[in-house]
Amino acid sequence: DEHFLVDPLAIEDLSPLAPMFTDPSVEKIFHDADYDLRILDRDAGLSLAGLFDTQIAAAFLGERSLGLGNIVEKYLGLKLPKEFQRADWAERPLSEGMKDYAATDTAHLPALRDRLRAELEARGRLGWAEEEFRRREQTRWNDSADEMEAFLRVKGARDLTPRGLAILRELYQWREGVAKERDQATFRVLSNQALLELSARPASTLQELTKVQGISDGLAQRRGRDILAAVKRGVEVPERELPRFPPPRRWERDPEHDARVDALKAARNARAGELDLDPGFLMSKALLEEIARRNPQSPDELSEMPGVRRWQIEALGNAILRTLR
Repeated sequence: DEHFLVDPLAIEDLSPLAPMFTDPSVEKIFHDADYDLRILDRDAGLSLAGLFDTQIAAAFLGERSLGLGNIVEKYLGLKLPKEFQRADWAERPLSEGMKDYAATDTAHLPALRDRLRAELEARGRLGWAEEEFRRREQTRWNDSADEMEAFLRVKGARDLTPRGLAILRELYQWREGVAKERDQATFRVLSNQALLELSARPASTLQELTKVQGISDGLAQRRGRDILAAVKRGVEVPERELPRFPPPRRWERDPEHDARVDALKAARNARAGELDLDPGFLMSKALLEEIARRNPQSPDELSEMPGVRRWQIEALGNAILRTLR
């Protein structure tokens, strides 16, 4: 087998890849393609067809630990190297070790795809996964105004005070800028856990910064002053301008609606247990809330709702409609 590394920092025009990317007969194997597809769209205007996403496939098999290393170890019995996991991949030239690591990161994907596909077929879920693959292919970079409020979607943000949210906003926007500039995944710049800890307990010195989980001495040396500056900006936001979560919509305060949401969550959780699927993967809380608001009474009404997949109707539709009746 041959492995080719394509350097998007050295090759500005990636359009020659477009025919292969958009040909559905040429399968493209990714693990968690979401971020890759957003960057390909933003930086190269590329989209793809013919996706097999090993993370989605594993989720349909009931896996909860969805990192590539965990999935490869379970299904192929191999341990992936981790030595360059947190390396700065924007620096050039790449060392030979980093090149080998990058190739190894994808070398096992075809064998993993084969194992996961066989398991999905055996459990009658390949069609479910393929529907989700087609959905994932539609992922595009979203640089709309909505992204300005994206920091509110960080899990754990609701536990912060308005002042903490102001700090989180500054840190989040700083991290997004660095990630775009260096073409890195945001978690490689600074983890969500570190963002939340700094927002709840702001550091004001480099020494305090090194005590935050997820911030190494090296990161503090390289980025510490920028991080502290972002924290300071959040601390100095005037009281009247502090961000807050939008108030609940009127229907969210409706006791009947709340009761429907609770009943739907219970039905979803029970069905997830039967299927050995993560409940949030089977159907998100946000979608359950929208279903409770619209209160569909037939399979057709349920299938017409935006965001509801065919596989979700097959797996959960009867339970939803029974609950709403």
